[in-house]
Parts: sequence; structure tokens; C-alpha cells
Amino acid sequence: MTTLLVQPRSIVAAACRAPWGEAADGLPGAAPAEVPNVPGFVLSRFSPLVAEVAAACLGDPGTERDLTAGRAGRTAIVLATTYGDTTTSDVATQRLVAGQVHSPLLFFQSVTTSILGHLTKRYGITGPISCISAGTDPATEALQLADLLLDEEEVEQVLVIGVETAANERVDWVRERVGSARLFGPLPQGDAAVALLLRRGSADGSPGLPAAEPTVPQWPAYGWLAPLVELCTAFDLSSSTSTTL
Repeated sequence: MTTLLVQPRSIVAAACRAPWGEAADGLPGAAPAEVPNVPGFVLSRFSPLVAEVAAACLGDPGTERDLTAGRAGRTAIVLATTYGDTTTSDVATQRLVAGQVHSPLLFFQSVTTSILGHLTKRYGITGPISCISAGTDPATEALQLADLLLDEEEVEQVLVIGVETAANERVDWVRERVGSARLFGPLPQGDAAVALLLRRGSADGSPGLPAAEPTVPQWPAYGWLAPLVELCTAFDLSSSTSTTL
């Protein structure tokens, strides 16, 4: 069960992305096409997913919808993922074992927060950046960290991003040997990401959300991201511009 934030917080923007194609049929955030590549990032879909869902949530920089305009210095980012960019890790390991020269691009993007550096440059964000990797409930950990950040006077809003790519052999190996039932929550059925932009305070007139999410998630195909997806869909269904947590 995912416990939501203790203090009143408002969702002012939200977006989610499920795998594109037939695998995403019927899911909120189903991508109509494969997410575009990000210059400087290769092979893996991890970083393009983060960039895509962040842009969908924040709006394109410099446009009327840019939600960081005038707030970039007071915007924080929390990125949550259980396994990170396992595609890049696998390719780097395979190259090393094969005696091949290590690609500098792979070295750069093997750092999970490298895509956040790309985003902060695009939007001019200079607030604190955090990346967490939790076991059974990364969604709760991410929301709680956002809650703590919003208690800081210098932080006005927090972009929470949850992301996971489809499990590969590395992930399967870890789950089999460590024990997924005890330490790790359910994974999405494919590449998936969710972004929520939170601000402090309540949104007057907007429908309130329950204090806790139901035990059985509404969107199990999203795995541990499901509670964040439910917040995203609740925001989309709200008639007001923001939803209170």
C-alpha cells in the first residue's frame, strides 16, 4: 500500500508514458509512437523515456506552457527507479568482456542522473536533484522525499519522475538470486515512466485524493509505478487545474 503525503500538496501537472504499440493498448499514457531519441544518449530507452515524460509534464522550455518559467531556480527533481539503466550497464559489461573499447557515450549515460543534467540545462533548473533506488515501494519513497524538499523554503516545486525499462537478463538474475518477493516490488510490463509536478499547499476547489492508495492497484501493468499513474489519471480527470494530495 502506498501512503501519500502528510502535508497538503498540489499536483499542478502530470504525465505518464507506457510502451508504444500493442503492449500499451488500453493503458493511460499509451505512446502513439516510439519516444524520440535524445542527442548524446544511445541504445537505451531509459533516458529518452525520462526526457519525454518530463517534457510532457513541464511543457517545452520557453513556451507559454513552460511550468518552470520564473521558477527554475526553485524547482527540484526526484528521480525514482529500482534498477536504473540496465541496458547501458549490460552493453558496457558485454563490451568489456569482449575486449572492446569502452564507448564514452555509454560511460556518460551509465550515470542514472545524466539525463537530469540534460533536462536542467534545457529548462535552466538549478534546484536540488535527487535519485533514489528503492525496493518494495519506490513510489512512496519518491513522494516522501518530494514532501521533505517542499518543506524547504528555497524549493517551490518538485518534479517527481518514476521510470523503469523492461526487465532484461541482468534484472532477472538479480531478482532470482536476491528474492524478488521479499525485496522488490512488481515491475512494469515494459518501458514506462510517470512525472508529477508538485507544489506546496492545497488546491482550492479541487477534489481531494484518498490518504492511501488501494492495496490492489488500478493499473497493475505499470508495476510499482501504478500508484503514481493513479495520481496522474486523477489529475487528468479533475476539472480544476490542480489536485490536492
